[in-house]
Amino acid sequence: MKIVVLRERKKDELRVAVTPDAVRKYIAAGAVITVETGAGSTAGVSDAEYEAAGAVIAADAFACLGEADIILKVQPPDNKELMLMREGALLVGMLDPYGQRDMLNAYNLKKLSAFALELLPRISRAQAMDVLSSQSNLAGYRAVIDAVVASGKVVPMMMTAAGTVAPAKALVLGAGVAGLQAIATAKRLGAVVSAFDVRPAVKEQVESLGAKFIEVPAEESGETQGGYAKEMSEDYKRKQSQLIHDTIKKQDIVISTALIPGRPAPVLITEAMVKDMKKGAVIVDLAAASGGNCPLTEQDKMVVKHGVILIGLSNMPSRVAVDASQLYSRNLYNFVSTLLIGKEKKLDVKWDDELVTGTLLTKDGATVHKGFV
Repeated sequence: MKIVVLRERKKDELRVAVTPDAVRKYIAAGAVITVETGAGSTAGVSDAEYEAAGAVIAADAFACLGEADIILKVQPPDNKELMLMREGALLVGMLDPYGQRDMLNAYNLKKLSAFALELLPRISRAQAMDVLSSQSNLAGYRAVIDAVVASGKVVPMMMTAAGTVAPAKALVLGAGVAGLQAIATAKRLGAVVSAFDVRPAVKEQVESLGAKFIEVPAEESGETQGGYAKEMSEDYKRKQSQLIHDTIKKQDIVISTALIPGRPAPVLITEAMVKDMKKGAVIVDLAAASGGNCPLTEQDKMVVKHGVILIGLSNMPSRVAVDASQLYSRNLYNFVSTLLIGKEKKLDVKWDDELVTGTLLTKDGATVHKGFV
């Protein structure tokens, strides 16, 4: 079984799919691991560390893809990489199927078995493989750090001989994994934190972190059976908009994380709200890649609109690439190990396993995932 780890080529992607610790695990499972030279350099891992773990270093993608049984990636492959992959190989990574549907045809032309880890079902067996949770956790942390740096304001209350500095006020929109970590990070730094979510069930989690939960009184639930947020009624949206508008006027930092899988990000922060915010306040829009929770957000840019700083960086986990790579690598190994069957750990995929059917996009030249057929 030959596994290849490629250097990520997408702009601003600093993570790597496999770290040396995972290399040792794959080798113990009977695999031969080839790592493209420089693959880990932006994540703090040298070629020498990979070699010490037992990996073979390849000069480039040409030298390692032709015979690969499994290709491990963070981002979807580019056209050059696809051309070099052999027919029937397994491709595993965060393949962004909603944003890059056209890639499914390319995978089919190469008859790849392409697994998108973002689609893992929310079951107990999948928790150790949950790339969305591990990476969103880091995104929530980094969002607060970037907001604090951009704001130029001290976060905790400080009492000095020259007077008292009031603590910063932070609002987190969306209390999923990223939002909860943003709440915890802002609270640890000393901010006065409040949070909003359409799912009343997260109120207890928000309050347990020391934040105030603001909510719209409503009978409808904002949560799907899978635990994700869903789109709400027009009446709810009107009440929600007014609540956020009233709250956002007082904030120094706003972290917005609201996403609906497969849909454009909901608009939570209107231009009118931005106009009413404090001058110098900061919005970090973690939904920038899906259109943004604020229409003024510009993807992968930091801009100033109406005196408010808007940060729309779409790959926050890459900004903490060392730890993001470590977590992603563990998630990835836990998933790939389910594809290795029997005591000898040979590649023999159980195609009817719910982890496989939940993530498999293409197989044998056809799109097989029910969400994309």
